[in-house]
Amino acid sequence: MALIAGPTASGKSDLAVRLALAEMEAGRKAVVINADSAQVYADLRVLSARPSEEEMRGVPHRLFGAWDGAVACSAADWADAARAEIAAAHAGGALPVLVGGTGLYLRTLLDGIAPVPPIDREVRNAVRAMAVADAYAALQVEDPRRAAALAPADSARIARALEVVRSTGRSLIDWQSERQGGIGDLVDLRPVVLMPDRDWLYERCDLRFASMWGGGAVEEVTALLGRRLDPDLPVMRAIGVREVADFLSGAATEQEAIIAGQQATRNYAKRQFTWLRHQMPEEWPRIASDNVSKNLLDDIIF
Repeated sequence: MALIAGPTASGKSDLAVRLALAEMEAGRKAVVINADSAQVYADLRVLSARPSEEEMRGVPHRLFGAWDGAVACSAADWADAARAEIAAAHAGGALPVLVGGTGLYLRTLLDGIAPVPPIDREVRNAVRAMAVADAYAALQVEDPRRAAALAPADSARIARALEVVRSTGRSLIDWQSERQGGIGDLVDLRPVVLMPDRDWLYERCDLRFASMWGGGAVEEVTALLGRRLDPDLPVMRAIGVREVADFLSGAATEQEAIIAGQQATRNYAKRQFTWLRHQMPEEWPRIASDNVSKNLLDDIIF
């Protein structure tokens, strides 16, 4: 199994297709499997930069646009679907090429997921209603090990840790030590991490968002808002949705919305850089995505 990971707008999909085509030209089969948390949603063709039929170049693609926006796709949901697609590819004699930049998806697939029971609804509502400073102070008392590993302003992880310890009576650290379902030890993995020049990447991010704006993003968000979905759904929190919605409501001019969307994209790419640098195994090769040689493709072809 090949895995191509990298930050937003880094050319991951192009490299995945090139790898798949190289396999097919050698008389073998290949399939590209999406590992991007925005590209899973059918509603986000433009804003997620989901590859077009032309860009797929005849290579089978899986899990792109596979979820309706009304249904949240969790890391566990995606990992279940990805395992099935990988198994189907192997059964058919094809090379699965995973491509994406959603770290939690990849970690869940490879390392497994902690078997945390469903959180009590009242506990979750109470925790989510707390100010982050209060939640962090409570976590320092109730789960000091987890609190010590978190930044005091990391609201999402603090809330998750606090609701877990209050609902289950155990630290999230303990649950995570019991991960289940990972396939990292069951496959022959050929990973590549794309780490392009940051200035080059940020320029690509800006150009991409501007292109999206003129390529259907406004119409896409108009249709999405017309569905009146829960604003907490992942599809409604995707980069670009809020910025276009602000333009549509008159809260921002077109130029202000574009600039905000470009900034949000760059911020996300920066977070991905940090995650890829610290969370991916050190032995995984890092390359500049604008300098992928034929020799590299040869190295990761099975």
